[in-house]
Amino acid sequence: MLEEIGFVDVRVSHPYDTFGGARGEAKARKFEVYGHAFLARRAG
Repeated sequence: MLEEIGFVDVRVSHPYDTFGGARGEAKARKFEVYGHAFLARRAG
């Protein structure tokens, strides 16, 4: 999707836990919700 709007060299991190210790942690575990960091640069 990022490439479709003009970004190149797109990188996505490994999944990481963004809900540890949060009130919604149990629901996040149930639905396997994780965060990802994105790094890209605009072409041109």
